[in-house]
Amino acid sequence: MILDDLAARWGVLLATVLPWLAVAAALALGDRTRNAATVAVALAELAIVAALVPAAVAGRSGAVRLATLPGGVPFALRADALGVLFALLVAVLWVFATVYAAGYVAHEERRGRFFAAYAASVATSIGVAFAANLLVLFVFYELLTLATYPLVVHFGTAEARAAGRTYLAYTFTGGVAVFGGTALFHQIAGTVAFVPGGVGLGSADAPAATAAFALLVVGFGVKTALVPFHRWLPEAMVAPTPVSALLHAVAVVKSGAFGVVRVVLFVFGPDAVREFGVGLPLATAAAATVIVSSVLTLRQDKLKRGLAYSTVGQLSYIVLGVALLAPAAVFGALLHLVAHGFMKITAFFSVGVVTHETGVDRVSGMDGVARRLPATTTAFAVAAAGLVGIPGVAGFVSKLYVILGAFEAGRPLLATTVLLSGLLKLLFFWPIFARAGFRTDPVADGDEDDGREAPWSLLAPLLATAALAVLFGVRPSAFPFFALAERVVTDVLGDTALDVEEVLARG
Repeated sequence: MILDDLAARWGVLLATVLPWLAVAAALALGDRTRNAATVAVALAELAIVAALVPAAVAGRSGAVRLATLPGGVPFALRADALGVLFALLVAVLWVFATVYAAGYVAHEERRGRFFAAYAASVATSIGVAFAANLLVLFVFYELLTLATYPLVVHFGTAEARAAGRTYLAYTFTGGVAVFGGTALFHQIAGTVAFVPGGVGLGSADAPAATAAFALLVVGFGVKTALVPFHRWLPEAMVAPTPVSALLHAVAVVKSGAFGVVRVVLFVFGPDAVREFGVGLPLATAAAATVIVSSVLTLRQDKLKRGLAYSTVGQLSYIVLGVALLAPAAVFGALLHLVAHGFMKITAFFSVGVVTHETGVDRVSGMDGVARRLPATTTAFAVAAAGLVGIPGVAGFVSKLYVILGAFEAGRPLLATTVLLSGLLKLLFFWPIFARAGFRTDPVADGDEDDGREAPWSLLAPLLATAALAVLFGVRPSAFPFFALAERVVTDVLGDTALDVEEVLARG
């Protein structure tokens, strides 16, 4: 036991430090060596984080204290079940994203700076995952903004610089809110530690506690892109497609959703959320975001902007599930954190290949693309099916738990928002496949390139993540994310969610 705890402590420290080696390699090495070194570091990171899973599932959290911050708050890292779940998602997708990015930007300028910022974004996301308290989470949360900004403005155009300014304005404002909420909560509770079920506020002043909750949720909600704080996300789609995939599937928006989960389950806790009456307003805001974003998605012709608005709604499923506080809903929210990562990175990879190989970046230009890129279009269809919630793909399982949890919590109206948003997303995706598969581009008619896919550096990652999305939808319990999510639900709510086979039988 002592050796296991020692290994976990060293593991969480090494997992947090290791990605920064990729940053150094990106700046110091040439293209071929840089790519190989980054992939090697990504694989090593995955191995280290995976080694932390058994202890986390068993309820043991490896922790290490590095320094003391102002106010006596320890600068500490901890690998609990929730942190390992998020870190494992980041590590898995980093491997595929690195291979894809190397192929996608092979002929662009400033590749060293690009890969340095890319690795720094992953490094700070790992820091977010393993932060042991709110203040440490805030530090990595703000570093993530700085790391991703060069990626948003990578092309250096006027449009990219404008998007970068919008991105900084929103995310730094959100950071100020997080810091204010952290300071206020520390004054109220005397601690900012993460404790399963909350720190216990007792007879805390209700208005002050509610204000702290609001500041924290709004601050993290900015990067989660909750309406009306979502505008920065579609504008950031001017960045290269590998960046869009990183922003949506791994880093920024997921860090915001992760922050909301920490606040609800590990800072305030279910009892305080119910006592102060803040759970229902948060769930209502998330449900409204789901519907509004789905409607806005229908208005988009640019593929990446459509996927961006889709992400706004998909991340709100996570917030909705956690705010409901029913075991099945919380479990579904944690599974959706993972499922959405697999599906959305596949969708962006696929759109990137379409644009890279054909120049098409709009729904209205998709005529005949399925004939030109059949495997890519199939992978995109898998991702779209999961985002809609069709059985057999990851999104179905996670959304099913959220829906059942909504009924369990006595909120059937909120369950209907998930079903309605699925229908609206189907209305967005169907024209894409109707054009791609059933219309013929007269210019490409008889094109000798029909059926010749993108290079394997682009195709292999998207096929792999599509396969993961399917496997997670068919057998989610075979993935360690399932057991980690169960551990979080057990630690916070003292109950476990239903086994997936039982849920499907009930459904």
